[in-house]
Amino acid sequence: IGQTKRGGPFELQSPPRMWSTALLAVAYAGLSHAWLPASGKIRGVSLGSQFVMEPWMANDEWNKMGCGGQNSELDCVIKLGQAQANTTWATHWATWTTKDDITKMQSYGINTIRIPVGYWLREDLVYSDSEHFPQGGLAYLEQICGWASDAGSVPNDSKCRLKIFLRSQGVLTSTSFYIIIDLHGAPGAQVATNADTGQWASTPGFYVDYQYERAYKFLEWITLIIHSNTSYRNVGMLEIVNEPLRGSNSQTDSMRQNYHATAWKRIRAAEDVLKIGQYNRIHIQMMNTLWGSGDPYQYLPDDWFAAYDDHRYLKWTDDNGINDPGTGQTPAAYLKQSCIDDRGGNSPTIVGEFSLSVADNLEWNSPTFAPPDNHVDWYKRWFAAQIIAYEKQNGWIFWSWKANWINDKNDWRWSYEDTMASQGPGQPNSNGNGGGGDDYTRRMAELNARLAAARTEAAALTKWLNSTVLNFWL
Repeated sequence: IGQTKRGGPFELQSPPRMWSTALLAVAYAGLSHAWLPASGKIRGVSLGSQFVMEPWMANDEWNKMGCGGQNSELDCVIKLGQAQANTTWATHWATWTTKDDITKMQSYGINTIRIPVGYWLREDLVYSDSEHFPQGGLAYLEQICGWASDAGSVPNDSKCRLKIFLRSQGVLTSTSFYIIIDLHGAPGAQVATNADTGQWASTPGFYVDYQYERAYKFLEWITLIIHSNTSYRNVGMLEIVNEPLRGSNSQTDSMRQNYHATAWKRIRAAEDVLKIGQYNRIHIQMMNTLWGSGDPYQYLPDDWFAAYDDHRYLKWTDDNGINDPGTGQTPAAYLKQSCIDDRGGNSPTIVGEFSLSVADNLEWNSPTFAPPDNHVDWYKRWFAAQIIAYEKQNGWIFWSWKANWINDKNDWRWSYEDTMASQGPGQPNSNGNGGGGDDYTRRMAELNARLAAARTEAAALTKWLNSTVLNFWL
């Protein structure tokens, strides 16, 4: 079936047309977790601060929850007390991302959601004497995954295998979402003094065997849930740790030699217990070599359904001098860097985080970048340049879907939802370019026309299939 030596299912090629339709249906019947969006490219958003709160990007929400002045989830739970924290977070989980948000993402052409979570979602892993996190989040994760899996899809019945087969052949276009679950907060914290780990640890405590063991147990547990609960049926990828330490040192060496290799084996062993076929396994994702922790592939036992994550924030880099005072830090420099950007290396790679934010000293102080409402056209061009570069790989995921009140301002450069409201970059078109405004209305009309034609074709195809032996196999 055209499987290359490296690259897993991202390299699957269309099978030879001389194969019988019935045989193809059997061959592809196990692809429910392996499918990719019909475009062939990931075009997504992260649900930042849904299950791992980051106060810098959700200041209004953080204060409303009674967490003002606290650095992290752990700190706020200590302040509120466990019972009050559980009630407070239940309200947050229910309202930060809603079913209406999923519908809105879908209308914007988004095909993927990335969901950052913390290990404390599995509550029996938490050290009750020293760790304090909100409880009850799993039900809300299931709810969001269910909404995203259901969006625009046919009922989850025996015909779903037919839908998967037709989608794999490019006959039908799915409008439901591909889902990536990302271990954003690792046991002990993978970096110091960063709320995106769920705690404000003075030192990174993750890189020791007993913390790895807690992470393995979390990954095994969530893998079993993904494969056994239909709400998670569109979860196709699991990232084993977000943004670990960089550099060549004993901690990053330990992570690659011990944690990566063992996490891989434990996830696959959990799938073996459930007798999951090789084409129905989840993709296991790691930060790629460009992140700076070494080559994640180096110690893996194999690379079947491996995937890699790249985070690209030009605000924090000086590639080609784009942020050199005096010579860089211009709109032209940012645009040029995105136009020539090459995020290749480990394959397949998804640029799993990027934004429209520029260097801190420029965000609100440079008249060429700020206020952003005065420069919407330039931000549209920069968005287009970025996603064109990232679609040279396997796609992109914007950070984040939602944000509120960053540095005492409502900064849509970090929020895809607010960007759309500002008539900013807009929906990706079939070429991956960003549009916006009136162009969206035109594209939606074109999409509706294509969907009508697809329904007609699907009806004819279904009639034909019903007259063949395909129903015997389904």
